[in-house]
Amino acid sequence: MKLLQFTDLHVRPEGRLAYQRVDTNALVLHGCQAAANFGAPVDAIVMTGDLTDCGLDEEYAQLKDRLALLAPVPVYLIPGNHDRREGMLRAFPHMPAPGGFLNHAVDDLPARLILLDSIVAGATHGHLCETRLTWLQETLREQPHRDTMIAMHHPPLLTGVRQFDDIILDNPDAFKAIVAANPQVTRIICGHHHRMILGNIAQAVCVVAPSISYQFALMHDPALPEGFVMEPPAFLLHSWSAAGGFITHTLYPGPYDGPFPVLLEPEYPG
Repeated sequence: MKLLQFTDLHVRPEGRLAYQRVDTNALVLHGCQAAANFGAPVDAIVMTGDLTDCGLDEEYAQLKDRLALLAPVPVYLIPGNHDRREGMLRAFPHMPAPGGFLNHAVDDLPARLILLDSIVAGATHGHLCETRLTWLQETLREQPHRDTMIAMHHPPLLTGVRQFDDIILDNPDAFKAIVAANPQVTRIICGHHHRMILGNIAQAVCVVAPSISYQFALMHDPALPEGFVMEPPAFLLHSWSAAGGFITHTLYPGPYDGPFPVLLEPEYPG
């Protein structure tokens, strides 16, 4: 099984830049073109939030235009703090919304995929209320023996960077307890931080993906304000096999020169 993960697209209305500087629409288009020309069969594409910059209907219309390039591969969406559930449901009325939250279990893939809505309307941090925690528990209980990936926007782990840790999921212990009680959960994928970050939640590897648009600077001084940098956009490939479980690769939309042959010098010691 092969899944591509895009996150933190921040699509804007036509002709508008994000933060008066970043042409996120062009970067998302470039990323979608790269995914469409991936060169290997892809089972699904998961977009882990901040699909738009302001949750505007016009932004979701721009997003839909770009997602059309990915057909017929199924695309699964979850909201980020820049999104609005009601706007997503107007643009994508087929989306499940149990209890008013955009949660969804995908059961027709070789491994199970659970999409978890972690947003708090009007806030930057995430939260899983009792309704969502109960839904997650019950959904995991349905298939306890299938390798399972959980996709959510807000990372449920501390990074040691204050600018990131102030805006994570604010009740990670409740989430971790559910993951620990369900050993079939072996991978958690997130967005939000606009950087590649790895950690562990109980037995599961947690992967925070880089943005397909722009990255946040890695700030070592907690007194400095958050800022973004134009490091390369990227997306992730999550592969699963019964023998090896989940494996993750980072991909950069090209084109780039190469590949070139590895020509070793005569004195090479290896």
